[in-house]
Amino acid sequence: MNDDNRPPRPAPANNLELKAALLLALFVALVAATVLYLMYARGSFEATQRLVLVADDSEGVRVGMDITFSGFPIGRVRRIELAPDGSARILIDVPRNDAHWLRESSVFTLARSLVGSASLKAYSGVLSDPPLADGAERKVLIGDATAELPRLVSDARALIQNLTQLTASDSALAASLGNVRTITERATGPRGASGLLLSEPDAKKISTSLDRVNSLLARIDGMAAKADTQVLGPKGLVNEGRATVAQLNALLGDARETLKKVDGVLAEAQAVAGNVRGATTDLDALRREVDTTVRKVESLVDEVNRKWPFARDTEIKLK
Repeated sequence: MNDDNRPPRPAPANNLELKAALLLALFVALVAATVLYLMYARGSFEATQRLVLVADDSEGVRVGMDITFSGFPIGRVRRIELAPDGSARILIDVPRNDAHWLRESSVFTLARSLVGSASLKAYSGVLSDPPLADGAERKVLIGDATAELPRLVSDARALIQNLTQLTASDSALAASLGNVRTITERATGPRGASGLLLSEPDAKKISTSLDRVNSLLARIDGMAAKADTQVLGPKGLVNEGRATVAQLNALLGDARETLKKVDGVLAEAQAVAGNVRGATTDLDALRREVDTTVRKVESLVDEVNRKWPFARDTEIKLK
């Protein structure tokens, strides 16, 4: 093949190495800018103060995790180291702008949950206390939910054993339920509560006694009604006694008038002492009239004593 038939070679690109170098420099600059921005966003260039939390162990704590106050992150874990006494030292950087939330009386906790990672929290009850100094060390309070699992499992096992013993067929609870069932059946039986408290012969005796008491009360009620009729009825003793008292009052009025006549006759007898026969005749007639009145009064009193059962001894005095 002749050289004249070969394809022409492409012309070399001008400044190719320079363009590659510029592209590589631009890429490096972009990476560096990104790194710087990320460091700035994470607070690497922000003024911070150091807080050291001392815990028995650092389980669940990792570098880069946040410490929160009222749910807001105010610091970040920078390093975890082991102290000479075997405790864990958690070094936290707190930005100066957020350091005013930490006080001398602040409390720090490390909570480990069953699900999820651990969390560091700060609590400041009195914000008027002096601010926490840079490099201060504080003991962290650990709340580990998983540490209670063995005790919970043991308690649950004991509870299940107790429930098994309680629900067994020969347990005291089963016997008590049987007794309650027996008591309920006796209480809902024909004899009701009396069958629960008393035996069958005693219950029959009490039933017979109650029947007798009821019949006796019925008889007493009849007698009381009859006594009310006899005493307080239209023809009872009260009405008859009232009529008798009215008659007695009338007879006593007659006796009072008769005595007045006696007083008058006696006065006349003293005035006319000479006419002894006439006065004697008047006195005899008056005496008979007085005797008649007294007999009427005595008969009336006898009738009152016969009809009025509440006063047997009645005495009438005539003065």
